[in-house]
Amino acid sequence: MPHKPKRLRLLKQKVVLLTLAGVVASSMLISCGQTVHVAKDAAVPASKAAEQKPQIYINQVGFLPNDHKVAVISPQQSGAFTVVSQATGQVVLNAKLQKKGIWPLSEENVSIADFSDLSQEGAYRLELADGKASALFSVGSMVYRQIHDASLKAYYFNRASMALSPEFAGPWARSAGHPDTQVNIHVSAASDARPTNTIISAPKGWYDAGDYGKYVVNSGISTYTLLLAYTHFKDFYQKRDGHIPESSDGLPDILNEVMWNLDWLQAMQDPNDGGVYHKLTTLNFAGSVMPENAHEQRYVVQKSTAAALNFAAVMAFASQVYQEFDSVYPGKSAAYKKAALGAWQWAKTHPEILYLQPEDVKTGAYGDKTLADEFAFAAAQLFVLTGDNSYLNEFLLLDQTPQTPSWSHTASLGYFTLLSFAQDLMSAKLYQQLENKLIKQANVMVAQLAESAYEVPLIKSDFVWGSNAVAMNKAMLLLIANQHKPNPEFRHGAVALTDYILGRNPTGYSYVTGFGQLSPMHIHHRQSEADDVVAPVPGFLAGGAQNGWQDQCNYPSKAPATSYIDDFCSYSTNEIAINWNAPLVYVLAALQSQTMPY
Repeated sequence: MPHKPKRLRLLKQKVVLLTLAGVVASSMLISCGQTVHVAKDAAVPASKAAEQKPQIYINQVGFLPNDHKVAVISPQQSGAFTVVSQATGQVVLNAKLQKKGIWPLSEENVSIADFSDLSQEGAYRLELADGKASALFSVGSMVYRQIHDASLKAYYFNRASMALSPEFAGPWARSAGHPDTQVNIHVSAASDARPTNTIISAPKGWYDAGDYGKYVVNSGISTYTLLLAYTHFKDFYQKRDGHIPESSDGLPDILNEVMWNLDWLQAMQDPNDGGVYHKLTTLNFAGSVMPENAHEQRYVVQKSTAAALNFAAVMAFASQVYQEFDSVYPGKSAAYKKAALGAWQWAKTHPEILYLQPEDVKTGAYGDKTLADEFAFAAAQLFVLTGDNSYLNEFLLLDQTPQTPSWSHTASLGYFTLLSFAQDLMSAKLYQQLENKLIKQANVMVAQLAESAYEVPLIKSDFVWGSNAVAMNKAMLLLIANQHKPNPEFRHGAVALTDYILGRNPTGYSYVTGFGQLSPMHIHHRQSEADDVVAPVPGFLAGGAQNGWQDQCNYPSKAPATSYIDDFCSYSTNEIAINWNAPLVYVLAALQSQTMPY
């Protein structure tokens, strides 16, 4: 798709550089909301990125004082390394590099610098004997708070059907787009009660990714993960000010953000039968235009069993969570429960309605031919909500194995739910059996960590479209396992995966926009491409390296972990998506929250 590179435009918005402990990051207009920051190297063309790539790959944002701390040195070196204080210029740690060998996924022979003994808060650089130095990084008790708040604020920036005002969006303010109050029923979704081209209203929700579609299946896992973050770290979220329009309404801001999407999801259910439309989109992807300039007719497309089950699970969870706030939003919890039960009944009556992309629809399909995991996910949620053992029995009969969560593999979400909220609803023996299955999967990841020259639990099959989301979903599973059976290696693996997306990877990029010395400037995100701000909307996790090359862009390497380019062209490595940000939010909250053991 032709596009005009941002580097050729004039910067029309006032930006300010700010260095916090030497780490350039975006303020995201979170609490104070008055200063906007842009990456220091924002004006450097993407073509120059290779010249800036460090030989020392390190988490460019920082480390919590008591966590494991390593950097990767490529190519392999021996000898000593030092860590130098930015404040004093003094060496605070001196140690030996460890030769690790070849990481096949990047085709590099590497060494590791382990500086875990450094726990004193401050700003530092890691230096090699030849004088090469790493990006500046921080050690501190608050290092993940700002980037967490930014990754959550990204959902506000991707809201449909509303204008983003300068008060809350700063230079990324924009006009409202896609009111979605005049949406047509596509022929694939037609029924006697709602024939083809019936007009319905389904406003709000989040744009799914770099495009302007809204997809129930992918929205399901995204919404669930944010709700899980809230329920696991309530104290943390009671203290977060998201600087969004609803911030003063008496609801934690993460729940305000989620409710914007829940309102849209409710409108995707057919009130006549409880079925749920699979998606709301135009027939074709929009060009590189701002939301308010995308005017093609929007449709709801086909009901599907997968959409109904994801909807049922999320609405059941929402009913559980928002019951606590019934005095603030009366009736919400009850409405969510009713919607969940209706969708479940429709799915049981129509257990194999797979989504089949109509010939005239070219937007994302999110098709799934295996639905046992979705049935298990929804059954677990409805069991927790209702206490009805028939749902638990259904979950057990389906006998799904927990694995790394994704939009097409949701069985683990059912395990997360039962282990988090159903201990008092089942026998101790059954609870232990479910817990053991989750721990077994976490131990698989620990073994992957031990075998990796990069000291990160990633394998070849993880490098798919959205590989960075795979990394964060693995980290989330490890952290949840750690809540149930504390194991330093579980947290170690989660920290390693976080380090990976924040710079300890063979591209040298911190993959979260606006954070780190080198972060993506040309994400595949229509708003960031079409606006007049040089910096992309901050807080988004880029999809990450993978060698599928679905977009036919020019990549520097065929190796899975290095096949990445910071270019709008690259929707296969540089797009953003709501389901990629969600586990990032969870992991950063888990690592930062004081409720998590070190």
